[in-house]
Amino acid sequence: MQQQSVEFNPFSQAFQIDPYPIYHQLRSISPIHRIQSFSVDQWYITRYQDVQTILNDPRFTVDDLPHRLEAKASHLKQQGDFNHLIQTIHHWLFFLEPPHHTRLRSLLSRSFSAAKVEQLRPQIQVIVDRLLDHFTPGTPVDVMAQLAAPLPTLVSAELLGIPSSKQATLTQWGSILFRVFNRPLSLQDYQLINQVALEFKEYLQEVVSTLRKSPQTSLISQLIVLRDEENRLSEDELLALIGMLFSVGQETTENLIGNGIFALISHPQQLQTLQQHPALIQSAVEELLRYDSPVQILSRTAIADVELDGTTLRRGDKINLLLGAANRDPARFPVPDQLDIRRGEHSKLPFGSGIHYCLGSELARVQGQIAIHTLVQRFPKLTVEVDRVERRKTIVLRGFKVLPITVTVP
Repeated sequence: MQQQSVEFNPFSQAFQIDPYPIYHQLRSISPIHRIQSFSVDQWYITRYQDVQTILNDPRFTVDDLPHRLEAKASHLKQQGDFNHLIQTIHHWLFFLEPPHHTRLRSLLSRSFSAAKVEQLRPQIQVIVDRLLDHFTPGTPVDVMAQLAAPLPTLVSAELLGIPSSKQATLTQWGSILFRVFNRPLSLQDYQLINQVALEFKEYLQEVVSTLRKSPQTSLISQLIVLRDEENRLSEDELLALIGMLFSVGQETTENLIGNGIFALISHPQQLQTLQQHPALIQSAVEELLRYDSPVQILSRTAIADVELDGTTLRRGDKINLLLGAANRDPARFPVPDQLDIRRGEHSKLPFGSGIHYCLGSELARVQGQIAIHTLVQRFPKLTVEVDRVERRKTIVLRGFKVLPITVTVP
């Protein structure tokens, strides 16, 4: 395929505000887009079928970030190291391949099955109701700070067995840890994440110690049994998995809720339809995930030469899968830029695909369903304080830093 000329800068302000027109241009002109660099070629994949194919092809592996950080740290000398961060993410499922990935995922998969997550609905509903009790009709409220961010923290704390009294600190830790997926990051960024990794690990060690003495039915207690009685994971793996579940569950769910609320308020007819037909909430959340995907980019590395629609992706090339572009692919979704909560076909890509499909996808969906459903039913009229909206500056995640809304009741 001949490379055609197209400007693509994912770090530009225009892209940060609205990447979808740029995705459409890229998909139509250069759907398998190459950006050459001195070290390795970077490819950006935009079509739904191509993204799904690569995510399920074992010739493409996940990013080996822990080892890259080790190499980077070796050059720092007197400027410090990233040892605590590296130890924290070394056992995260996102950076692992079989058999290590298979073994650790199998220990967690049952706890995040659809059936198990459904059992959490009553507890999640209680948390959402309590958070919405602080929304005052007629007074602007930041839905990110007051609902989207604290909800996954409180749910994860309950699921894992972590005291929710440190909710604000836990939310901040989780958000900072997730920055390892962002790019580019400065030395100061890595130093901050490394410090948070240390503080989080020390806190989790205290939690694990307490639960060893007084076991509960929580997920951490179950993992402690796997560690102490069955020897199926190490202490480092135990702590790493807890940190992973907490930080990753935080960011994806938070952005699902924020993006979803903003999209519905921006489409009053769709919001009204959902309010009049609350049974559409599951379909609505699937459409919101497609329409403005919380996770915009997943990265892979080719470990063999692979031909994709006439283009050769060479061994060692970095492959960036643009989920946001794939989910607006007109070859897959008719009128893709239209929000339609009654849309018949849902995307299978918002949480990835293949063996690295997001472990907590069902939990994120259920939290999104309950939060959005309860908000729009409890407060019939919602408006956005547009002048005060602030988006996050990241290309991997798409979401809001500040999203002020005003709610009213009859």
